[in-house]
Amino acid sequence: MKHARVACFGAIHDAIEVEGQVKLRDGRRVDPDSVVWLPPVMFGTIFALGLNYADHASEISFQAPEEPLVFLKGPNTLVGHRGQTRRPAGVEMMHYECELAVVIGKTAKHIRKAEAYDYIKGYTVANDYAIRDYLENYYRPNLAVKNRDTLTPIGPYLVDKEDVPDPMNLSMRTFVNGELTQDGSTKDMVFDIPYLIEYLSSFMTLQENDVILTGTPKGTVNVKEGDKVVTEIEGVGSLENSIVGDRVFHS
Repeated sequence: MKHARVACFGAIHDAIEVEGQVKLRDGRRVDPDSVVWLPPVMFGTIFALGLNYADHASEISFQAPEEPLVFLKGPNTLVGHRGQTRRPAGVEMMHYECELAVVIGKTAKHIRKAEAYDYIKGYTVANDYAIRDYLENYYRPNLAVKNRDTLTPIGPYLVDKEDVPDPMNLSMRTFVNGELTQDGSTKDMVFDIPYLIEYLSSFMTLQENDVILTGTPKGTVNVKEGDKVVTEIEGVGSLENSIVGDRVFHS
């Protein structure tokens, strides 16, 4: 099943996808073009993986790390499907990152790899933009690179884990203004999903609705104001958003 959170009729609704429509909890069906899409769940801690695809690491002249390179993101970064992401004036390099997002289903610590999938609620698509101009060091990404408002579209749906039988073998693609610019697969992760869950839970408690953004393959290119970016993952969904400039925000 595909779960969503949307705004319509003056309220926020939990919803599911039924026959191409958005079905609200009260039973009403709405055209997907008639709602405002929100992040599909109220996320807790947001973990993000850097350099978790060897081909992307080599693309930017780095080696893949020997242990997971993880940093945290604030909830201010998240926007829903068809949302707007701000590109600050004067930036020279800002690129998308199509990522499989893994949503934790229950509280746990010290999870073994063999049991990791038992603790997953489902999956969604994330586009974790990076502003390279602000980067100090790929092994210590600073706040300004990854924690700016609107920098991480996510959604449209949370897909139940039972509906994604092999999350480690999903095609990933990105289109900029309709042109294919990124084409990869989750099978090329350096650290796979069970490893990441075991690693993170070895030193901290994971909570329901914590989310792990698992990294991006090669093919990241610069995006500019006015671009429409679509990141899609096989069996999980297609996430669309647009790049806007400072003048949209008036601040």
